[in-house]
Amino acid sequence: MELFESFEAKLKAEPKTIVFTEGSDARILSAASRLLAGGILKVILLGNPDEVKQAAAAGGFDIAAAQIIDPKTYPDFEAMVAKMVELRKGKMTEEQCRASMAKSNYFGTMLVKMGKADCLLGGATYSTADTVRPALQLIKCRPGVKAVSSCFILVRDDERLAMGDCAINIDPSEDEVVETTVQTAQTAAIFGIDPRIALLSYSTKGSGKGDSVDKMRNATARVQQDHPELKVDGELQFDAAVAPEVGQLKAPGSKVAGYANTFIFPDINAGNIGYKIAHRLGGFEAYGPILQGLNAPINDLSRGCNAEEVYKMALITAAQI
Repeated sequence: MELFESFEAKLKAEPKTIVFTEGSDARILSAASRLLAGGILKVILLGNPDEVKQAAAAGGFDIAAAQIIDPKTYPDFEAMVAKMVELRKGKMTEEQCRASMAKSNYFGTMLVKMGKADCLLGGATYSTADTVRPALQLIKCRPGVKAVSSCFILVRDDERLAMGDCAINIDPSEDEVVETTVQTAQTAAIFGIDPRIALLSYSTKGSGKGDSVDKMRNATARVQQDHPELKVDGELQFDAAVAPEVGQLKAPGSKVAGYANTFIFPDINAGNIGYKIAHRLGGFEAYGPILQGLNAPINDLSRGCNAEEVYKMALITAAQI
């Protein structure tokens, strides 16, 4: 079964509720109408009801089964403000919380926090920071997790790869690399990938020197010790990670070198450039950034996304539940 068909089948069996922060955007409305028509997800659209309905009518999208919520007229708005004040623990005043809650990115995130929705997808017009910040402040990290990271899933025919962190942590610490590795392995598994994880570097097994090399080598050792169930090796250059003739020469006997399908980058420069090379020159479809480590699925769209990408990211987001 094709990847997204398998997600559709799984989600139909027990439809979850997704909230879209930009309810009047045509791309969102197109995806929402498909999700509703297929009985795949329940949908909450945020925005002025008249504007949302007019935009849907203009595009020919059937959203009759969607719930449309305007933060400005929501009956429990003050209860949400009070909850945000509690969660912010003195870091924001009540008026600051009220002003934030009037924005759909914060309002939608609070719907998830309060159990009114299971997951959220935003970013069609918001920046990544405007999607991630409310998630960090309100949803927060899962127990035992100190930092949120991100992963991209790349698909080309039957081939699937996972890459992290390509969008969130600019220069991750050794601790953050360890967490990203474990979280990316978990995300890869959702997509049917049996992760063989390479922690990447410009060095393979000590061939180069530097702080970045040490970071990836040390992180590898820690993951191997704490998560023996994972197949992980590093530090590896990219060719040693994917080419058997190189990998087994430089790291003989490794279960990963030469056969990696899950890649952890040393910083955001390498990660962002790497996944875009695979997408633009390698012919892979790229899905993400998929946020990892949160207490509930919150994901970000590219502002240049199309309706098909919104639809597939909605499936991905709900599949993380």
